[in-house]
Order: sequence, then structure tokens, then C-alpha cells
Amino acid sequence: MKISFFGASILIKNHLLSIAAALFLTVAMVSIVVFFNYAQKTVTDNHSHFYFYLFISLIFIFFINYFVIEFLFKSYGKKQIKRISDILPDKMIYEEDTVNFKELGEMIQKNVSEIDTMKEMEDYRKEYLGNVSHELKTPLFSIQGYIETLKDGAVENLNIRDKYLERIGKSVERLLNIVKDLDMISQLETGEISLHYSKFDINLLIREIFELLEMEAQNRTAKLILQNSLPVFVNADKQKISQVLINLISNAIHYSNREEAQIRIKTTTAKNLVTIQITDNGMGIKPEALPRIFERFYRVESSRNRRDGGSGLGLAIVKHILEAHQQNISVESTYLEGTTFTFSLEKAL
Repeated sequence: MKISFFGASILIKNHLLSIAAALFLTVAMVSIVVFFNYAQKTVTDNHSHFYFYLFISLIFIFFINYFVIEFLFKSYGKKQIKRISDILPDKMIYEEDTVNFKELGEMIQKNVSEIDTMKEMEDYRKEYLGNVSHELKTPLFSIQGYIETLKDGAVENLNIRDKYLERIGKSVERLLNIVKDLDMISQLETGEISLHYSKFDINLLIREIFELLEMEAQNRTAKLILQNSLPVFVNADKQKISQVLINLISNAIHYSNREEAQIRIKTTTAKNLVTIQITDNGMGIKPEALPRIFERFYRVESSRNRRDGGSGLGLAIVKHILEAHQQNISVESTYLEGTTFTFSLEKAL
């Protein structure tokens, strides 16, 4: 009996407000009934007065119910917000009395979004560190293997020594390229690299890059074609745009794994922009890989790309350089048919 009485007292305490509201509604309804009964007796001969008092009674019932229910919901809401705020971080709730369910929901949703973003960033950080570690390990292990072989006596054989030293040199060069590319991306992201804008002929720059990559294209039996040879002047950082073009054209050459491979570059002007399109008829990119090709260290064909000595940072650098110019780059590709990269630069007046 003591236990049940104790439980009943807690129940009454927890629902005291509801009981008080119920008593208030009961008294109010009884009062209206008494008032309506009195009105019915005094105005039996006058129907218009009767309906008037009936209408007034209904209005009173409506407003009394409305205010009581509104009061109950607000009180209940404050209690629930208090309970929820007790388990939330202190920085989320500053003034309990000024927070309603909608605002609390928005706060919780905002924090959930921030947590999801932090998880994504953590996953990206882990993947990034794993990629950096893998890229650095490959040439380092190669250097270590060649040095150990030379120490074990191969240094006495001049042919083996020269061949291994050459391979060590290539591995060191690859390490340096990875470090330089990482440093450039870091500087571009933090704004440490300032752009030096100048007016120059983009088609002339493309022809110069064709000459630079001519031997590489010949080794791949790829043909470089500039579809518009007339002068087209842009306003940009010539050195950085040169690096963009070298990375994109070199990429196109590397993936031109077919006979009569062609890399076509087209420049067009429209209003205040010059659009550059680089199209190849190579192997193309699978649809599932397209959204990730501008990520650091992402490779469409990892085994071959590593064999060619690429750092896996070329397209990431391209993207950052163009973003520093307040421009974007897009890509369209059909697997086994070819790929087109498109970006724009400010037209020089």
C-alpha cells in the first residue's frame, strides 16, 4: 500500500498542471451550462435572444478551451525542451525560456550536419594520409632495394651499377615531384602563391607547349592539333596556365592508347571569356570515376600511372590553379571513346 501510495503521489505531482487545467475546464463548463440554463428560462419567448446567448456560450467555450490547451502545450513544451537541453552541449542552449521546439530542432539539425561534415573530413584525412604514405613508399622502397643490391656487391659490376644509379635518380626525381606538387597545392589553398596577371596569346602558348611535348606525343603515336591558330589574348598568370595546359595535354597523351590518337585543342571567345577545350579520342573515363578525378592522388588506372611516374596530383593542381583565377573546369567523357576538358579564362581587352 505504501508503495502504491508513493507511486500515486508522484503521478499526481507530475500531472498536477493537467489536473488543475481539467478542474478549471470543468468549472468553466459548469458555469456556462448554468448561465445557458438561466438564459433559456428567462428568454423562452424570445428566440432571437436565445440564439444570441447560445452563440455567446459557444464563443466562451471555444476561447476557454483554446487558451487552456495552448497553455498546456507551452508548459509541456518547456518541460520537454528542458529535458532535451540537459543532455545537449551547453553551447547549444543559451537561454532556455527563449528556445522553442522549432529553434531547438534547427540547432540539433545544424549540429548533426556539422558532425556529418566532421566525419567526412576525418574519412578524407585518413584516405589522404594513406595515399601520401603509399605514394612516398613506392619510390623510397625502390631506392632502398637498389642501394642494398649495390652494397651487396653489385657496385663492382659497372653495367648494373650505372643502371641502378639511373633508377635511383628517377625515384628521387619522382619523390621531388610529389613533394613539389604537394607544396604547390598547399600554397594555392592557403593563398600563399600570388598570381601575376599579364596579357598573352593563349594560342601561341598552346603551340609552345606542343613543341615541348612533341617527343612525348611521338612516342605514343599521338597527333597534337590546334583548331584555331589566330591570336586570342587572355588575361591570366601565364606560368600557371602553362602548367594547366601541360598537365591536361600530357594526360591526354598518356591515355591515347590507340592508333591514330588525336588530341585536339579548340579556343573560342564569347563576350568577356575565352573557352579552351582539350579533347582526345583515348580510352575515356568510366562514369563512376568522373566525380573523383580532381581528387588528390586519385588515379583512373593506378598501375599504369605509377609505372609512368606520375604523382597523381596533376588534375588537382589544375583545379586549384583555375579556382585561383576564379574559374572552373569541367569534364565530359565516354568510356573507350574519349574525354573533353573545358575551362575558361578572362578575355584581354
